[in-house]
Amino acid sequence: MENDLTKVSTDKILEKAGLEKGQAALVIGGPPCQPFSKAGYWKRQDTLRLADPRANTLEHFLRVVEEAQPQAVLLENVVGLGYRGKDEGLQMLLKEFERINHRTGSNYIPKYKILNAADFGVPQIRERLFVIAARDGRAFTFPSPTHASSPPPDSALEKYRTAWDAIGDLKNDTSPELKVKGKWADLLPSVPEGSNYLHHTPEGEGEPLFGWRCRYWSFLLKLSKQLPSWTIPAQPGPASGPFHWKNRRLSMRELCRLQTFPNEVNILGSINTIQRQVGNAVPSLLAEVLARAIRTQLLDLPDIEHPPRLRLSQRFDVPRKERARKVPAAYYKYKGKHEAHPGEGKGPGARALSGTNSDHPTI
Repeated sequence: MENDLTKVSTDKILEKAGLEKGQAALVIGGPPCQPFSKAGYWKRQDTLRLADPRANTLEHFLRVVEEAQPQAVLLENVVGLGYRGKDEGLQMLLKEFERINHRTGSNYIPKYKILNAADFGVPQIRERLFVIAARDGRAFTFPSPTHASSPPPDSALEKYRTAWDAIGDLKNDTSPELKVKGKWADLLPSVPEGSNYLHHTPEGEGEPLFGWRCRYWSFLLKLSKQLPSWTIPAQPGPASGPFHWKNRRLSMRELCRLQTFPNEVNILGSINTIQRQVGNAVPSLLAEVLARAIRTQLLDLPDIEHPPRLRLSQRFDVPRKERARKVPAAYYKYKGKHEAHPGEGKGPGARALSGTNSDHPTI
């Protein structure tokens, strides 16, 4: 049902699914994350959070839970939903489950945890908060990691899957729409594979073009063949990565592979539209892992014997790193002495918000 959740009744949803109240096995949702995101916080040193009109989908998600009474519930959101001191969304969620229990006689007891997708075989470092609850009060135990960055020799853990594991078999896509644009586009080839703008700081090995930690981590960030991808953002700026090691934006298929979407999935639209959809999504492999755990723990269904269908195998034909190019002459005007960022809450943005230009801002 392609519609606004706030305009669709739970009865209509149940009718479409051919279900009665209490028959649904699982309600899954990921309300828009922007009201609770760290990116939103850093833009203004605060976010509207529950005052943001996009946050009302959280309320309507809970409305569907109350009215449909599923056996189990899964909710996903950014880690910022649970930031200490900024966790109104999470606290509201937990209290609302208590109210739902009181009004309906159910016994949803939410368990929540921050999971890193790479710990479960996804070739991407991506942390998100997951909330899971069962109608009968059963406690959910989150699955243990199956992968690690450097697993001990005697461990059953597998090594993190890398960007090369995910996209190494794909041909280099030279489509014009993948060309990097903007002021810093021609500087990107001078950044080594697996690095970012920090390469061109006084503490890096390149030219001193920027101050240490004075930009976002994703600025001129480039994938490494030997590491998982960094988090795929939904709305990157023109110089925000991760970019391909061939100095271009990632294609639709590459974005989907890094999110472990099945190969039969095709996303239509411009590359910006595609990345927005992929960047807002949960990696399919992590969804599969959690669904299997919910199946056995909360739905009384037998375990599935074979490994997760979307699990990636390692590729051992990893080529050498791409060679970084020289800095174009046009960027040498930025070469010079650049001070490092003074620390959290002390930068120029924070000073501007505090209304002071003091070297010792109040926030």
